[in-house]
Amino acid sequence: MTKPIQRCGWIPGIRRRRLSGRGERGLVWAIAVLGMASVQAHAQTEVVLHNFTGRTGYEAGAGVIPDPAGNLYGTAENGGQAGDGVVYKLDRDGRYSVLHSFTGRNLGRTPIGGVTRDPAGDLYGTTYYGGPDNTGVVYKLDTAGNYTVLYGFAGELNGSHPQAGVIRDSAGNLYGTTWGGGVPGTRCPTSTFGCGVVYKVDTTGQETVLYKFTGGADGGNPAAGVVRDSAGNLYGTTVYGGSANAGVVYKLDTAGNQTAIYTWTGGADGRYPNAVIRDPEGNLYGTTVFGGAADAGVVYKLDAAGNYTALYSFTGGSDGAQPVTGVIRDSAGNFYGTTTNDGATFGAVVYRLDTTGNYTVLCSFTGGADGGTPRAGVIRDSAGNLYGTNTVGGKNGEGVVYKIEPQ
Repeated sequence: MTKPIQRCGWIPGIRRRRLSGRGERGLVWAIAVLGMASVQAHAQTEVVLHNFTGRTGYEAGAGVIPDPAGNLYGTAENGGQAGDGVVYKLDRDGRYSVLHSFTGRNLGRTPIGGVTRDPAGDLYGTTYYGGPDNTGVVYKLDTAGNYTVLYGFAGELNGSHPQAGVIRDSAGNLYGTTWGGGVPGTRCPTSTFGCGVVYKVDTTGQETVLYKFTGGADGGNPAAGVVRDSAGNLYGTTVYGGSANAGVVYKLDTAGNQTAIYTWTGGADGRYPNAVIRDPEGNLYGTTVFGGAADAGVVYKLDAAGNYTALYSFTGGSDGAQPVTGVIRDSAGNFYGTTTNDGATFGAVVYRLDTTGNYTVLCSFTGGADGGTPRAGVIRDSAGNLYGTNTVGGKNGEGVVYKIEPQ
């Protein structure tokens, strides 16, 4: 199959578009150290692997995951048989197939979060709407295409409207967060009933609420999911809450004790944190949507003691601005991610930040055939290729799945 190929680079004269909020439905989809090395541009080869098109799915904001054979899996929030979103597969030869079309209220709709894959090849995820109270579901899609609702959020007390997907432990239990629900009477900026929860769904479909956010010092409105260490402790972020209402990074231990590891001030350190990753030494890494020297976001590190270091501060120019997703890290310690806006183009950038603080723009999207406005980060294969999704642009204007090949 012939795929469109182009050199990534800056295209002058294309209007910048800033993000707008999504109200209750999402993080303000909308984040620094002074004196860092100058921005470098390093042109890569971008391959458009798939152009989304209406009925078969579009607005793929969650990115992709791979299997051992090199096939990619993801979700699109809209499209499919009922227009309520799809789970899709893109094989290594570029063949796209819809594995499941969400069909409405009881079975879930609008899968904002991506999917997780178990060793057998079954996929797990969440929807933002649908279920018994129309506040979302946790689902399983097996390799034969059989779709099962594992848990439907049935009331505000048990959480509502999950934005992130789930992670899975070796026993098959699933863990995640919801944007709303939890403590009755608490109100966060974009949820009327509750400030969100951390939950577990076991192999029998039983949900346990592990923690309910109050919107105070502990944080509120978790848009991102959680990561888990070998002892079973969970780590994540909230968009709001904390002393400056700019979000927190938290730890939830196996006894249900929640600790705010870091509270954002909303200034040079950033505000509205995205998802975190964790290294074997216990350090956490992530990004914030705003804040930093130019109020355009930061990449940061929190060591195991909770000490904060800003690794890079976006300027809002050609280096990009407003990352709405976290980072990945390779075995050498380099970071890779995306921003939603930059100062030169419609569609933003894919970047690399090395261990010495050198920041490199790998690709600057034009918002045209190559796509634009990535709401997801990237994944990386053993050859150094990066894969991700754009929510706009492409042949049909409805986004693309792309691959960036190293030079």
